[in-house]
Amino acid sequence: LSRNNLTGPITPKIGELTSLDFLDLSRNLFSGSIPSSLSQLSGLGVLDLSYNNLSGKIPLGTQLQSFNASVYAGNLELCGLPLANKCPDEESTPSPGTDDYSDALEDEDDQFITLGFYVSSILGFFVGFWGVCGTLMLNRSWRYGYFNSLTGMKDWVYVISAVNIAKLQRKFRK
Repeated sequence: LSRNNLTGPITPKIGELTSLDFLDLSRNLFSGSIPSSLSQLSGLGVLDLSYNNLSGKIPLGTQLQSFNASVYAGNLELCGLPLANKCPDEESTPSPGTDDYSDALEDEDDQFITLGFYVSSILGFFVGFWGVCGTLMLNRSWRYGYFNSLTGMKDWVYVISAVNIAKLQRKFRK
């Protein structure tokens, strides 16, 4: 029935043609939405609704979503799977089996891994910080030993710096 300048809506009674295997309504002037009864035609092997004036959401049903998006080409006001343009009332959650769904799962995995990284980093910092500082606060002998070693390091750096400065001054006086 393609290229016949047929007008008006597609009749909902089309779903009663249960033995229908091939339906080509392309390049007509059909308007309105795709009848939901069309999704009940489980034996429909070939469908072409391209280049009409159809609008609205493509009815949900395994049959209509299994066709290629080119089946609906030229109907600029159609929305929903398998088309890329989403309907305004459609949820942003992708349905299983689509690339968007696997991308969404990967994003969720990435978010989970990122969250785990941040949580473990924060926990590691607090355990390390309080492991050292808590020990120094609670154990007097370790605290004295730690600060004595810091004082010793400071003295060592001071002595090495003073010796090197003295050597440089002697070298420049010659």
